[in-house]
Amino acid sequence: MKSDYWNVDDAQVVDKTGKPIAHWIKVLDKFKAADRKSNDAVAHLQNDHGVPRYWARTLTTLYLKQKGAT
Repeated sequence: MKSDYWNVDDAQVVDKTGKPIAHWIKVLDKFKAADRKSNDAVAHLQNDHGVPRYWARTLTTLYLKQKGAT
């Protein structure tokens, strides 16, 4: 996987999702994404929060990297 896949900044995330990275980190924390399959977290962002698939995957990967879960 390319390292820049999850190397995004707030401006990019806000442009594509309407919310900053910190918001999505909180959403994924509340969902307990570190304890679930990454596909479940991606689906949660897509289905429950309307995040486009690419960005849902990117945010989930970023989150898991920060949490040391991958």
